[in-house]
Amino acid sequence: MLALFLISWIACTKSEKPVKFLIVSDLHAPDVPDGKERMQAIVDAANQEKVDFIIQLGDFIRLDSISKPFMQIWNGFPGEKYHVLGNHDLDKYSKEEFTKGFGMPGPYYSFDKGDLHFVVLDGNNVYDNGGYIPYNKGNYYVDIDKRDFMDPEQLEWLRKDLMSTDKRCILFSHQSIDTEMENREQVQRVLEEVNEKSGFKKVVVAFSGHNHSNYTKEINGITYIQMNSASYVWIGKPTMTEKRYPEEINKKYSLMEYSMSYTKPLYGIVTVDKNGMTMKGTSAEFVPPTPQDLGMPDEINTFPLVSSIKDVSLSFK
Repeated sequence: MLALFLISWIACTKSEKPVKFLIVSDLHAPDVPDGKERMQAIVDAANQEKVDFIIQLGDFIRLDSISKPFMQIWNGFPGEKYHVLGNHDLDKYSKEEFTKGFGMPGPYYSFDKGDLHFVVLDGNNVYDNGGYIPYNKGNYYVDIDKRDFMDPEQLEWLRKDLMSTDKRCILFSHQSIDTEMENREQVQRVLEEVNEKSGFKKVVVAFSGHNHSNYTKEINGITYIQMNSASYVWIGKPTMTEKRYPEEINKKYSLMEYSMSYTKPLYGIVTVDKNGMTMKGTSAEFVPPTPQDLGMPDEINTFPLVSSIKDVSLSFK
């Protein structure tokens, strides 16, 4: 009788243990002057917080020799590490090359941790002349309404994958399912139908990056969280970076001319249990000249112009 009680207690304790992970997006480590320091700070935080895994939402590093030191730092985290494909990850590589180089199961996949089911998605497809074309070595620089699609095969895989589990599900994608994916309504419909058929709120949260901004919104019972870049916001026009960095830095990191960087890296520490989810965000300042110094609005292309990731608290009840 005692043995049976102990077995039941161990099983219950195991299933109720929270899952904790660090999430970061759009690090662009080789393209910013302090990329190594930002990567190290993120890994140090993951180790300090004793998270179960770390995941990055795309636009991370490249496969070239310049990026090897960054990957060595990333691998300094001893636990599980997961990757999501970003559009800029495919500037110089095919999906096959990038996924193989980073040891990914594929451009989209899923995994379980504790009582949770995690799904990594891929919105890196062009839709043109009735067909879906994977991003490949920068071929996505086309009309904006032709890119950022989830292909039908993946959409069907997603439906089956979500229906095959009885666990709560958390999604990760580079492009946001609520705003950025061109066929977002199709994707949202799949998620909502899964919840309806399952009889409970199975799909609870969808994380994304790409827009270098931060917000949280709920659509038909599902929470969508936009993760800010770990490094900077893209402005798309000169930002007086000659006042921000010395000449040699600006010449070496040309991306900075059209961006505003943050004083420290941004990321989130997420804890999930059977009752809900919390995310502890991070805050920084803009390296001056700031948006206020330049008289800029509070939004860029409808997205908040901020140097932070806000805390989030959700209940699953």
